[in-house]
Amino acid sequence: MPSPRYLTAAALALAAALVATAAHAQQQGVSKDQIVLGTIQDLSGPLAGYGKHVRNGMQLRIGEIDEQGGIAGRKLVLKVEDDGYDPKKAVLAAQKLVNQDKIFVMLGHLGTAQNNAAMPVQFEKNVINYFPVTAAREMYEPLNRLKYAMVTPYYDQMRIFAPRMVKEKKPNKVCIIYQDDEFGLEVLRGTEDGLKTINVALAEKTSFKRGATDFSSQVSKMQAAGCDFVVLGTIIRETIGTIGTARKLGFNPTFFASQAAYTDLIHKLGGAAMNGLYATMATQHPYLDEASQPIRFWANKYKTKFNEDPSVFSVYGYIIVDIFTKAAAKAGANLTTDSFIKVMDSLTVPPDIFGSPEMTFGPTKHLGTEATRLSQIVDGRWKVISDYAQR
Repeated sequence: MPSPRYLTAAALALAAALVATAAHAQQQGVSKDQIVLGTIQDLSGPLAGYGKHVRNGMQLRIGEIDEQGGIAGRKLVLKVEDDGYDPKKAVLAAQKLVNQDKIFVMLGHLGTAQNNAAMPVQFEKNVINYFPVTAAREMYEPLNRLKYAMVTPYYDQMRIFAPRMVKEKKPNKVCIIYQDDEFGLEVLRGTEDGLKTINVALAEKTSFKRGATDFSSQVSKMQAAGCDFVVLGTIIRETIGTIGTARKLGFNPTFFASQAAYTDLIHKLGGAAMNGLYATMATQHPYLDEASQPIRFWANKYKTKFNEDPSVFSVYGYIIVDIFTKAAAKAGANLTTDSFIKVMDSLTVPPDIFGSPEMTFGPTKHLGTEATRLSQIVDGRWKVISDYAQR
């Protein structure tokens, strides 16, 4: 007959096992053999070129992780929803992922207004908004245990480099054209605050509604004002449309954009007219013939899998999943929202093969880095032309 001491030990072990099982059962998105991840991308709207590549980059890294046995024996399952770059659709997509698919975290949601619309849905169910693909300050401010960001804010990008560019180029009139939403306003605010440090004011400001395709009136306004340095709070087609229209009118100021315009789609779709454009950035675009062997190897692996060239947004998706898996692995077998946050709040991420800066996180620091650098389109491709700078 077993001794009372043995029975007590066995009872304690059984109780501990039941508690652990209950914890897993209660943790949304985590089961014995799976971790369910969610992402919302624009797959059908104006930023579909970005969204599809973010999704592909995520899928590439998830495939690699699963081939290696997953995280603590759990395979990663990615649920993808399309919001068409529409905040209203983003809310519906978040509701499906959070309430029906029962995701553990939201990874790399694309778009400022879209994230702002979806986050309340997530936070109600304790779902982390992890590394959204937008550089808006709202992605980490105000401090929230469920908000983590990896991209230097548009505000700081422009605040750091706008005065440096103006001091270098010495233009007579600095102007701006920007998208009339949270994204564009952050570019505007950062530019204005940066220029104040060198006692320069914007000579002209003009905006456009999200989804606009004709920029002739905005460009004509800047040309009439004599602008010779134009800041762009634009993304893909707005950047191409603005610069292309300007070239046709014989209007050739220095064009300077945020990281939102740092994509190969600008020079692929816009052609030679895009040469000379400057943009802030961090992670380097992965050209298939890149001089760096690790980047070249990665880019060709991506093309083999998806039968298309990767973009910097493919890299964003890949990095987001990669860093998530590092944190999830450190959290161990008992992966919960709380254990994941505990790891994140002491995590340091070293620079990667794409030149991304080191990122550090803490209990009161949920933005990985404030560093940014500058690139320019030269002979039809992006070329890094500065070292990292930060406030």
